[in-house]
Amino acid sequence: IGFPSVGKSTLLSTLTNTKSEAAAYAFTTLTCIPGVLEYNNAKIQLLDLPGIIEGASKGKGRGKQVIAVARTSDLILMVVEAHKAEVQAKLLTKELEDVGIRINSKPPDISYIIKKTGGVKFNSTCELTHCDEKLCR
Repeated sequence: IGFPSVGKSTLLSTLTNTKSEAAAYAFTTLTCIPGVLEYNNAKIQLLDLPGIIEGASKGKGRGKQVIAVARTSDLILMVVEAHKAEVQAKLLTKELEDVGIRINSKPPDISYIIKKTGGVKFNSTCELTHCDEKLCR
C-alpha cells in the first residue's frame, strides 16, 4: 500500500513475473493486480493496489476500496518515496489506523467471563477504539 507513483507496480513486476503497468503519471494502477512470488517452494501472493491519498479512510479517491483489500491481508507492505519516507509512513499508518487496522501492534486481548449470578464480566488489555463493553453486551 502506498501513495501514487511510489514504485508499487515496479516492485510487483520485479518480484514476480507479472506485468503491472508503470508510467510517469499518478494513478496508473486502477485495479488490484495480483502477482505470485515463489520463495523456498512456497507461493506468496502479492497485490499491487491503486495508490491512496490523504483522506482515504474517509472515502477520498477510492480509498475505502483499497483499504478494504488491505484489511483482508496477512501482511501490509508500505511503499514510500525515500526522500518523503517518514512523512508518508506516518500518513499511511494514520489512514489505516483510522479504519481499525493496527500497524505493528498486538491485537487487543479481550476476555469475557460469564458470572454465576448472571451477566458478563468484560476485560481488555489495551484501550479499545472500535469496540467497547456496551457494544459487546
